[in-house]
Amino acid sequence: MGRVLLAKPRGYCAGVDRAVQTVEKALELYGVPVYVRKQIVHNAHVVKTLEAKGAIFVEETEEVPHGATVVFSAHGVAPTVHEEASERKLRTIDATCPLVTKVHSEARRFAREDYDILLIGHEGHEEVVGTTGQAPDRIHLVDGPEDAADVKVRDPKRVAYLSQTTLSVDETMTTVDALRERFPHLTGPPNSDICYATQNRQVAVKEIANAVDLILVVGSPNSSNSVRLVEVALDAGAPAAYLVDNCEQVNAEWLQGVETVGVTSGASVPEELVTELMSWLAERGFNDVEEVTSTEEHLLFALPPELRRDMRRMKESAATS
Repeated sequence: MGRVLLAKPRGYCAGVDRAVQTVEKALELYGVPVYVRKQIVHNAHVVKTLEAKGAIFVEETEEVPHGATVVFSAHGVAPTVHEEASERKLRTIDATCPLVTKVHSEARRFAREDYDILLIGHEGHEEVVGTTGQAPDRIHLVDGPEDAADVKVRDPKRVAYLSQTTLSVDETMTTVDALRERFPHLTGPPNSDICYATQNRQVAVKEIANAVDLILVVGSPNSSNSVRLVEVALDAGAPAAYLVDNCEQVNAEWLQGVETVGVTSGASVPEELVTELMSWLAERGFNDVEEVTSTEEHLLFALPPELRRDMRRMKESAATS
């Protein structure tokens, strides 16, 4: 009989839960369709589920009809996107994760104080694009420690760093160390930009890495934090680790000679996908399940204020009619 170590915490973080609920509530409140700019969160199953409920996903604001309702994704957008939406007279609901909003505020603050800002992150990622848009003339992207040598700044004594929230904690600190060697006066945010949920899931996967023969990470390939979980698992000593969108993507050959499987999921993954994977493993003899808890999470984020306001109005209207 095979064994499964199920990492906890795993799956939905507070920001993802808030973003998905935002689209669902908007559909209830305003009716179909509600447009969503980019994927609301980086998970194929979540996107398909919301599409089935009437959400229409678009790449750019210009694809949204004049006067329609549009939700901005959890990854955040540049100020220019808000301007475009205003020009098209769109009803906007901003589902940007509050932890990403924190990074945006830090970027604007450092720019006002005339710092060059070194943004540690992956080129092209939606969060990086949105953060860069907060201060495009001041932000330089640093995609890993190897980029540190090429950064050019105006004044090496006025340099600050920020980071994409979904990176590996260890990799980010390696990059910060490399930057600090070049810029001894480098300053950073008061608190780490790495999302609490990203950190917690990485700690949880490290705790099981040496006790398993294989780790399966449930998550989509465009989910940065899910991809990082695979890397962290391997760096922490897991003999093998694979990223799968769902149980259908698991190759049964991976289980040959395996006695213990580790299972976790990225911060944008609904628990039902993990449940399906656990059933799939049970059918193949992995029935002994132990949940390994590294920490408990209790954080919740309120829905966007513009959505709460309209929900309140509708409730008051219903009460007086």
